[in-house]
Amino acid sequence: MSDPNPGDGHDRSVADADKTARARIRDAAIRRFARDGVAATSLKAIAADAGVSPPLVVHHFGSKDGLRAACDEYVNELTWRMKSRLDSGLSTDPLASIRQAQTDLPILEYIARTIPDGSEHADALVDSMVEDTLRYMAAAEAEGLVRPAANPRERAVVLVLWQLGALVLHEQARRLLGADLTGPSLATIRFWLPAGEILAYGVLDPERFEEIRAASLAALAREETEG
Repeated sequence: MSDPNPGDGHDRSVADADKTARARIRDAAIRRFARDGVAATSLKAIAADAGVSPPLVVHHFGSKDGLRAACDEYVNELTWRMKSRLDSGLSTDPLASIRQAQTDLPILEYIARTIPDGSEHADALVDSMVEDTLRYMAAAEAEGLVRPAANPRERAVVLVLWQLGALVLHEQARRLLGADLTGPSLATIRFWLPAGEILAYGVLDPERFEEIRAASLAALAREETEG
């Protein structure tokens, strides 16, 4: 866990002035979509935030759907660049590199708002998180930090879904636990301590789980046979 690096001292308005109109529109849309959601955001509001006219938004992106696709693609590219520059260590948090990064865009809030809506780019982001978690888990197994799994990929998928689900409900996590899941790693501790306890010590009695697993696998086998 590390604190964000200090900014370069430039006012955001100065930095925005250096961007192209297309980039200003995209960044304004990311902020609006992150705060209000895609459905509740109008092109007029985005244009006002970016300091351009609504027709210019349409000129660059065609429609709100086109602008959303451009935002998704940019967030994916930004996430990949963060992962390539930052070492998040042996972490089960697929969002660790984003938490460590210094950016003025609300990337985690954007993901929390837009992942449930679904898109080609959202699917690609989730797939990359699953692959990262598989890699982290394999390295952690080699270090003796986690137990081997009967189905490593399924375990990675469930871990990612758990964490993205928690991110989507980040406002409830803040209300109930005082944890900011859209903030830096330090701000998430009040969530990850009880989550880590569940992962380390479990909830179900092991013998009872084996009974449930055997019954569940038998039910799946019957369904496949009858189907």
